[in-house]
Order: sequence, then C-alpha cells, then structure tokens
Amino acid sequence: MASSSSIRARLAFVALLSATTVYCIHKYLRLKRLKNLSLNPSTTTSKASRGKIFFISQTGTAKALAQRLHELCAANDIAFDLVDPRDYEPEDLPKENQVIFIASTWDDGKPPENGEFLVNWLSESAEDFRVGSLLLSECKFAVFGVGSRVYGESYNAVAKELSSRMVGLGGLEMIPVGEGDVDDGELDSAFQNWCDGVIRVLKGGSAQETIGVSREGAVESDGEYIDSTDDEEEGNDDNGDIVDLEDIAGKAPSRKNGVVKVAKGDGKKEMVTPVIRASLTKQGYKIIGSHSGVKICRWTKSQLRGRGGCYKHSFYGIESHRCMETTPSLACANKCVFCWRHHTNPVGKSWQWKMDDPKVIVEGALDLHTKMIKQMKGVPGVTPEKLQEGLTPRHCALSLVGEPIMYPEINALVDELHGRRISTFLVTNAQFPEKILMMKPITQLYVSVDAATKESLKAIDRPLFADFWERFIDSLKALQEKQQRTVYRLTLVKGWNTEELDAYFNLFSIGKPDFIEIKGVTYCGSSATSKLTMENVPWHADVKAFSEALSLKSKGEYEVACEHAHSCCVLLGRTQKFKVDGQWFTWIDYEKFHDLVASGETFTSTDYMAQTPSWAVYGAEEGGFDPEQLRYKKERHHHPKPQACLTLGKTMKF
Repeated sequence: MASSSSIRARLAFVALLSATTVYCIHKYLRLKRLKNLSLNPSTTTSKASRGKIFFISQTGTAKALAQRLHELCAANDIAFDLVDPRDYEPEDLPKENQVIFIASTWDDGKPPENGEFLVNWLSESAEDFRVGSLLLSECKFAVFGVGSRVYGESYNAVAKELSSRMVGLGGLEMIPVGEGDVDDGELDSAFQNWCDGVIRVLKGGSAQETIGVSREGAVESDGEYIDSTDDEEEGNDDNGDIVDLEDIAGKAPSRKNGVVKVAKGDGKKEMVTPVIRASLTKQGYKIIGSHSGVKICRWTKSQLRGRGGCYKHSFYGIESHRCMETTPSLACANKCVFCWRHHTNPVGKSWQWKMDDPKVIVEGALDLHTKMIKQMKGVPGVTPEKLQEGLTPRHCALSLVGEPIMYPEINALVDELHGRRISTFLVTNAQFPEKILMMKPITQLYVSVDAATKESLKAIDRPLFADFWERFIDSLKALQEKQQRTVYRLTLVKGWNTEELDAYFNLFSIGKPDFIEIKGVTYCGSSATSKLTMENVPWHADVKAFSEALSLKSKGEYEVACEHAHSCCVLLGRTQKFKVDGQWFTWIDYEKFHDLVASGETFTSTDYMAQTPSWAVYGAEEGGFDPEQLRYKKERHHHPKPQACLTLGKTMKF
C-alpha cells in the first residue's frame, strides 16, 4: 500500500501537469491569435460585427477623445459604436471581438462614475477563479488613459487596471496602453500617435508600420489639429461656453504634420496654451504674457456706476472702482469643488513653466485693466469723475484664479505694486507654507480655510499634494509669524463643512489671524467637475448664525465686526487689537501703509488701521451697504411654464 507521502507527491504531480497543460493551451491560443492577427473590419454595419469604443469620462475629456477616435475609424471604413459604459451590460463583453477604452482617472485613482460598474465587474471577474482566464479570449482590445502626473502613483491608474484585467481574462492587447497627461500640453499629440497605431492594427498591419491613416475627422487650422466633433460636456448644457481644464488639455498643443510646436526660449513650456488662452478670453479674462491674467470685477463696474462696492469696501475701506483683480499664476495646486473658474486653469505642485518678468506683468495688468475701465464710458451711472478715478487703480486683489504665491518672483511683483502705491490683498490656498514665510509685507494676507478636518479638506479642495493636511497646518503656523494683517477665509458649503464648528474654532489658535472672513459659497452653475447645487448655498442668516456661534466659542477673543449682506459675508475681528474703546478699526489707512513700506522699518497691522464707519458695523440697518451709493435691486422674472400667464417676480437676496 502506498504511503501517504507518495500519494501526496502523485497528487502534486497531477496538479502540476494539469496547470501546465492549461497554461500551454492558453499560451498556444494566444500565439495563434497573434500570428493570425488579421483585423480587417467587415464593411457590414450589423451590430454583431461592430467594435465598441467605451468612454469612461468625468468632465468630458475622455468622451471628446473617444468621439475623435470614432470619427477616425469611420474615415478609415472601420465600424465601431461609441458607447457610454453606464448603458452597457458587462456580461456581454465575452461576445465582443474588438473593444477600445478611453478612460480617465478620477479622485484617488478611481474611475469616473459612468465607468465604475464596468471597471469593478472586470476586476471582480479577474479575481474570481470560477470565471477562468479565457473568458475574453476572442476579444481584442486597446486602452488609452487620460490623467495627470501630479497625482503620482494614481496617474492613469484606471487605464492600467483595465489593461491588466482584460489580459487576465484572456483578452489580446492590440497595442500597448496609451497615456496622456492633461497638464503637460502634449495630450493631443500622444493621443493622435496612439490612434494612428490602433488604426494601423485594425487595418491589418502592426502599430509601427506606415500603413496610411485617413484623418478626415479632423481639420487643420493655423498649425493645430482641431477636433470637428461637438465635445460639449455631459450634463453641462448650461455652460457650453466654458471649457473644462481637462477638455482644454485634450486639445491644447499646436500640432501639424505630426510635429508638436515647442515654445521658444529656455525650453520650458508655456503655462497658457493657445486653447486655454482662447477659453479664458471667452470668459472675460485678459491674458498677460504666458502665465498671468486680469479680469474686471462686477463690483468694480458696480461702484463705477454708484451702485455699491464689494465686501472689501465695507470691511476694509477699499474703493471697489479702483481695484484691479489679477494673478501672476493661473496654475493652482487644488481642484476645489466650488472653483468659480470651473477648473479652466492648469494645475501643478511646483513652478515648471516659462516665467515672465514681474514688471512686465504689472505693467501689462494695469494696461489691460484700464482699457476695460475705459469701456465703461457712457454706461448709465458712470460719471467722468468716477471713470477718471477708476483709471488709476489703488488696490490689487491677487486672488483672481490659481495660486499667486507659486510665482517665483512674487515678492518682486509685490514691490512693483507697492512702488506705485497700490495696496495688495493676496490669497493663498494653504499648500505652500515656505512661500508664506518668505513673503514681504502684504497689505493683507489671506489663507483659505475651506474645511476644518483632514477628511473634509480632501473632499472639498481635492489637493494634489499627498501631505496636504500637514502643508495646511504649517501654512496656518506660518501666518502667525507675519506682522501685517492676516485673515482666515472660510467658505461655507452647506452639507460639506457647516457642521465643523468646533474643528474650525480649534484652528484659530494655530494661526491667530487678525480677522476671519466667513462667506457663503457662490453657486457658479452646473459643472461636471462639481456636484454642488443651490442646495449647498447657505443664506445670509445661516452665515450670521455660524459666525455668531464661532464668536461665542472664542469667549471674546473674536467678535462679529462687520457684514456685507449682499455678498453673504461676515467678518470676525480680533477684539484686543482692533476694537478700541468700543469702536471697530477694521478699515485700512492705505497712505500710512505705503509710507511704512517705503520707510523700510518694521511695522505691524495696528500701525495702519482706521476706524470702521457705522454703516459697515455688524448689526447696522444698512447691512454693510454704503449709504452714499444707490442701492439697486434687480427684478428677475421667472416663467415656470410656457402656457402660464403668472409671472413670478423675485428680488436678489440681501
């Protein structure tokens, strides 16, 4: 009788032989298919014979690229259907002969919502031993990924996983995974080269051969390939004029005859590509050089017309009609859910672009700003005196878009502004603490405090840095080192961060800011990059209640000082420093500030404070509206149903 060890050995041998046999059969079938790879598509248009192009898209980029490939296939008489994965049953994949995935990677390396079920199905099937490794043995596939290298290891994670899972289930990869970076300006080039390889294989050659590829789906214009399809974002019909960052990147590089144009100079790329420039210009931005911008604020126009200034007028005494809103860096290190620019600016964790001279930026900003001011001539309410004042800016809000503190020469730019006796209000997104420490005196330095916990900050700001929370805390610590006026800027998003009262209060002691601005989020319309709706916008009463509760928690250290009801904004002031003999001194003596800067001596925030007028103080009946201005309430007429005769009138909320 055989021993137990002998039986185990025989069983092990049988198992090894079986596994080897399965492997050899699998390998033979794959080699046979590789040898006989003849993918000339049938000219029939029946559903069964048509391949599938799946777009896994969050903002519309992958969809736009998939549409381009679909048209390229059609131009080469190759039959493919364009498919949204949410409308497809993954169980049908084994029936497919040819599939192509154009997939973007979203937060934390996860797939966008429309492709989540399909990707999960593939992952689960590949891990399920009952499914087997030949499930997709008759399916030939290709994958192109759309992502951003700034996200490190999660760069194009979805595309890579799709390829791995398809191969694991027996699929035959026609061409290696293609990868495109939305931030490097070469996505269009990378995608086009990959598409050419796919078409060559589909026409019976190899990816490297020079079989002709027809590009009738694209037209050339001024050296750029311009997609002839309508790449309007899904679910974003209300914002057809806004091109999302990823959509911009998908079309950005200038390309002609297969050659990508490179900016002249030191070899570094320009931050603002031609398509980004066109999109931002369409939104009202004036682009300065290769990475800066300026735009006229609606409050500048409002005060020019004598219809009131912004909250900075009420809180700090700026003249809104003499304020220039600009930025020396259109790039940012966050992708905030409430970004009012719909992410139409580049992103990055460090400066990697060509750099313009700070003097050129300031002169360009002033020139473009004054040209926009001149266009207000003749507008009802604009007097010659106000127009003349507006042509001489006295304030600069370095908060237009992006992260101005990323600009390597930010101190020199501030010097240029102060040399012209233009005050500076600089906003940073709390991801560059070392930059805050090295900043020269600013009239008022802001840090955006968009959330009070690590989890909610990640959800709201969607930062690029893995150590974003540590950077955030260090930025608050750096703020405490500054001698001039400092501000925490809180943006309340109902349902996201309005329940974090205690956590917000705990942050006060870290940065010890002079002021805390608390503002309700501004709804900027629908966007595929954000799920915010009007339900997330708090009323002014909500902002007031939140502010009063924070003040109460501080036990007198901070009190509610001012409000601007129209902007849904409230100001907390540090009582010991800015409330003197019962009177608030939140306003700024701008001439005194410039004299102090020019003196070169050390000075503090209390050295250039000025008394707040009674109409701007919290609780005043004016609600922060300057009584010298004409209060204008716009009537809005809504027609709920075309056949209805009733018109609903509604004034703006104050």
